[in-house]
Amino acid sequence: MAVTDEAILKIKEMITSGRLAPGDRLPPEKELSESLGLSRSSLREAVKALEVIRVLDVRRGDGTYVTSLEPRLLLEALSFVIDLHDDRSVLEIFGVRRILEPAATKLAATRIADEQLDAVAGLIDNADSEAGIEALVQHDLEFHRAIVESCGNDYLAQLIESISSNTVRARIWRGLTQQDATDRTIAEHRAILAALRERDAELASALALAHIAGIEEWLREALDATTGRA
Repeated sequence: MAVTDEAILKIKEMITSGRLAPGDRLPPEKELSESLGLSRSSLREAVKALEVIRVLDVRRGDGTYVTSLEPRLLLEALSFVIDLHDDRSVLEIFGVRRILEPAATKLAATRIADEQLDAVAGLIDNADSEAGIEALVQHDLEFHRAIVESCGNDYLAQLIESISSNTVRARIWRGLTQQDATDRTIAEHRAILAALRERDAELASALALAHIAGIEEWLREALDATTGRA
């Protein structure tokens, strides 16, 4: 299991066991990391992830608190982590994306208009690696949507959009736990755009395949590590 995931699950256990209640302040970082057997860096990453899904409230200069949500809402937020690890159907969704999106990207290379390419370039230029995970995921969704919508096959574009919406949680989790996920995503998007500008359908398709397959492989390894599979 990734150290960030392990840290998150240990904090979750503190909340579900009642050691931490809604509104409680977490112990100081040094004390908490030692009691949980975690490095301070992995604890910081876990706190950042739980802040994004609104389980923790980081108050600068004051401390980190469990949000003042009723227990049911806290557990629903924490299920974001558990459900992702328990539900392997998301791997099947990425498998379908791996088949369909390279084909749509290949079509787009011969059909996308120059103004559409400029719009995609604008999406990438406006992507800020410091803006946070939610902004990155929004950029990722808009980038892929813009390409498949320009492939000239509305049914294919709608099919990809319908399945892609089911991968948002996995994309968020990758952004939170995989090192350099933001910079890597933006760099891969730039490479796909460059191939589209060159009207190189084969290269654009290959880059889209590698991009999606890389995320799929990361997710498979993360799920296998969590479930103890070899």
